[in-house]
Amino acid sequence: MNTLLASVKELVRQDLLAVDAVIRASMKSSVALVDQVAEHIISGGGKRLRPLIVLLAARAGGYRGASHIDAAAFIEFIHTATLLHDDVVDGSSRRRGRATANALYGNQASVLVGDFVYSRAFQMMAAIGSQRVMEIMSQATNVIAEGEVLQLMNAGDPDTTQQRYLEVIYRKTAKLFEAGAEVSAVIAGASPSQQRALADFGRHLGTAYQLIDDVLDYQSNPAELGKNLGDDLAEGKPTLPLIQALKKAPDPGIQSIIRGAIENGGLEQLDVIVGAIESTGALEYTRALAQDEADQALTALQALPESPYKQGLAALARFAVERSS
Repeated sequence: MNTLLASVKELVRQDLLAVDAVIRASMKSSVALVDQVAEHIISGGGKRLRPLIVLLAARAGGYRGASHIDAAAFIEFIHTATLLHDDVVDGSSRRRGRATANALYGNQASVLVGDFVYSRAFQMMAAIGSQRVMEIMSQATNVIAEGEVLQLMNAGDPDTTQQRYLEVIYRKTAKLFEAGAEVSAVIAGASPSQQRALADFGRHLGTAYQLIDDVLDYQSNPAELGKNLGDDLAEGKPTLPLIQALKKAPDPGIQSIIRGAIENGGLEQLDVIVGAIESTGALEYTRALAQDEADQALTALQALPESPYKQGLAALARFAVERSS
């Protein structure tokens, strides 16, 4: 694990252990197949970045109760449900370096267990007893669903613009970061200005994180990232490095190759396309945009009082752009 991320997790180590316990308990079902798929998901781990944001944001707001534990768990559940559905839509067979649930149990089981995880998340939200929390999360899940459809519309379209791409990553990724941070502020009883600041922080952090994810798709080590080089291209996803390379490539022949790869979702010309991405500065361009988003996330934190938890949130902004996996 990245040493910076490990040091941040240490700030809320007991809270993270409590979240893991709640996740395991809440995933339990009397239906055996649900239990099997759920156990596969839980044992897959992941960075637990979204729950970490929830815990740190609540503590940074001075919260001393326990509702943030459930909030961190239901944020992770929403994320997990989207992954289960994403892998079916994308036809993915690998995630985090191992077989996806749909590869092991089939598409039908993955979709249905995804529905179970979604509905369990809403049971947990309701138990917190906050109308505002329900409003934030119901709106967030709706926006995420729209993002999935927008991404489907962009897939295979080489004329996808940077603006359309950014709209997708806001909806698909940044919105859940935003919602988690805002929910924490509500639970902590933070002022309206601090609630807005934490929502802004989450949105900018999530955007930076996804931009770097899309850079790493063209630099990835599968053992580290759990993805193979060019996974997005194989699915015909026009992410920003590809959009920028297509825009800046001086050779019409190279442009034609990139357009064809997006339209057909193929990796036959991967070496040529990676070369174009590198030579046009597309990765540096995407990284610079990610850094700008991380800087805006740091600016948003100025509304919070000084604390180790605020510093932990700031460290996550740095981690988002510095990571290599």
